[in-house]
Amino acid sequence: MTLFDLALKNIRRNIKSYGLYIGTTIFSIIIFFTFATLKHSNDISGLAETSKQISSIMSASAFVLMIFVAIFILYSNSFFMRKRKKEVALYSLMGLRKRTIGFLLFFENMVIGIISLIVGVVLGFFLSQVLLSLLLKLMGLNISIGLAFSKSAVVETLIVFLIIFLFTSLQGYRVIYQFKLIDLFHASKKGEALPKARLVSAILGLITLGLAYWLALEDIITSDAWRMLGISTPIVIIGLTILGSYLLFNSVLVYMLNVLKKRKHWAWKGLHLMTASQLLYRIRGNAKTLTMIAALSATTITAGGAVFGMYYNTDQQIEESTPFTFMWQGQEEDIDDAIVQESLNIDTKNIRVNTDQMDKEYIVIDQTAFEKLAEALNWDIESLGLGDGEVFMIKPFYDERWSEEVEEVAFNNVEHQVTAFYGKSIFNIYTLPGTVLVVNDEKFNELNVEETTYQAVQVENYKNHLELSKKLESKSSTVDFSSAVQNYQDTLEGSGVMLFVGSFLGLVFLVATGSIIFFKMMTEAEDDKDKYAILYKIGVSKKEMKRTIRSQVGLIFIAPLLLGLLHGTVALIAFSNLLQMNLWEPIAIWMMVYVFIYIVYYFITVRGFHKTVLDTNLGG
Repeated sequence: MTLFDLALKNIRRNIKSYGLYIGTTIFSIIIFFTFATLKHSNDISGLAETSKQISSIMSASAFVLMIFVAIFILYSNSFFMRKRKKEVALYSLMGLRKRTIGFLLFFENMVIGIISLIVGVVLGFFLSQVLLSLLLKLMGLNISIGLAFSKSAVVETLIVFLIIFLFTSLQGYRVIYQFKLIDLFHASKKGEALPKARLVSAILGLITLGLAYWLALEDIITSDAWRMLGISTPIVIIGLTILGSYLLFNSVLVYMLNVLKKRKHWAWKGLHLMTASQLLYRIRGNAKTLTMIAALSATTITAGGAVFGMYYNTDQQIEESTPFTFMWQGQEEDIDDAIVQESLNIDTKNIRVNTDQMDKEYIVIDQTAFEKLAEALNWDIESLGLGDGEVFMIKPFYDERWSEEVEEVAFNNVEHQVTAFYGKSIFNIYTLPGTVLVVNDEKFNELNVEETTYQAVQVENYKNHLELSKKLESKSSTVDFSSAVQNYQDTLEGSGVMLFVGSFLGLVFLVATGSIIFFKMMTEAEDDKDKYAILYKIGVSKKEMKRTIRSQVGLIFIAPLLLGLLHGTVALIAFSNLLQMNLWEPIAIWMMVYVFIYIVYYFITVRGFHKTVLDTNLGG
């Protein structure tokens, strides 16, 4: 039997152990190949003329995915190598040279990698059409695109993953040279020293995390802390969050477990004492893993929640910037009366006001026009008469954090008091950007400046009139044309791409997060086989042991999930405050989806733990 034959036999024998590793690797290859295919697609390049973000977003996402997948595969491979160190030691005892054993491990890993590559690329090719259809649907494009096989995507995927698998294979080759024979036999039995509960570290962890949250929730514009730290503030927040999470797991968790052990009514119930002791002895190794999982969960929740929130609120963004379906400078155009809800003819004048700081330009309309516009947009306003020295002011996207509320405006040698202020758009900003002043009709007629006529049209079901929008825009008579239909389509394309990328990157992160916990718990299950066998012999029921397993695995899953959700919630609150948008509904939906998939991984891990320590070891 050749060395290569032995490698293939080992793979077949350990296929169950490698199942999840191979599965997640294939999944990563499929997603990477899909992004590469979309990036190199000529059809997507054509779409990029109308949505220029697509190509750059796909390229950046493929790069991020490549880095993350490389780290994840290296991390996963290290767990499997630890599990096989005893097997490597047996090969040495049988007289095989280190170089031969190293080549055996190298061949095994390369074969697994190549098989994963072939399966991933083939499945990725068929899945690309489905994912492209989903992308086009998210972008609101009802077009049919034929997806050709991309040689560039195949070559890029092969190069990236062959390098990754080559590196992990060399990592396996080096294992035999890094340890002595006795170390390989006892690699899985090396325990951690019992950590002590340090109250100072626990308090420091809570303070560090509290400081990170406080910085994140501070107003970017008015905060002295943000002003002092500058562009490094986000890095400081991330650093404090990771440090606080680690101290929380390493100190607070230890402190809580020690407190529980001292409570006799809890500790002596079932196998609680054994569970607490096992977690305590492994807490240092688990603290690093739990910190990483909490950080990954927070990243996935924050990024996914943000892009889903932006996509979810597309209608609101359009209403804020383009309140009328169509608007242009010029005369009325022929539009089907059956679909027109409002059609307004608005006369405006532009004035320049000199101030101490700078000259400001204002759009001026009369009160009659204002009331017609407000009624068309369903604004709740009071019908107040405007005197000669009074004006209403309308300032789109007003934010008190960086915009000052003007109390007086001087023009025509008269100081005008601002008696009402509105912080939203009354015109489409792509046609008439800027601050609007409302004066009484008599004052408007007295202004000795050029008058410009604009048309504002509101139609029912505006999203369905893209062809009408293009027809109106193509006319030479519609100057400064703006369209809520086209604006919606453009926004949907950009946010749809972001949602597509964010969802699938988030899915990869989630799969990696669940897999990391699974690998960790399966490694510990191998270590715990003998302990559970002893418990079974002294009369502990399988039901009680299963309950203990669920509790032990549950803590490892729940602790980082709760902290990750907390991190993500704080980050998304900060994001919502920055954009002045209500994102709670889409964020809640995103979090529920995340938690559901996470719980599925919990049950898979519990089942795997059961099979390892109970079904295999105790015969069913």
